[in-house]
Amino acid sequence: MSSKTKTLTGAKLRAYEAKRDLAAELMESVQQIKAGKTRVVLSPATEARERTGLSQSQFARLLGVSVRTLQGWEQGRKQPSGAARTLLTIAQTNPKALLAVAGK
Repeated sequence: MSSKTKTLTGAKLRAYEAKRDLAAELMESVQQIKAGKTRVVLSPATEARERTGLSQSQFARLLGVSVRTLQGWEQGRKQPSGAARTLLTIAQTNPKALLAVAGK
């Protein structure tokens, strides 16, 4: 645990939560999004797939994995290994090469 992180007991946590203005926090978040002050960070698998322009099912078929496996990679629940990681790297750096090899 870092020196800036504090563990709150149940009573302290309830007191902290009681002081929060969730509506104000939500509005601030929406304003930051509208102002372009936030950005979505894509997983390497999602970025690779989007660079190819393929759907999840098409990209999964190209890599030889199930759609569910690809979704796990894209959502950060699982990490690709071996050949899949190499193919994702190729898709990120040179999507046309991967598509050419696949005959797309």
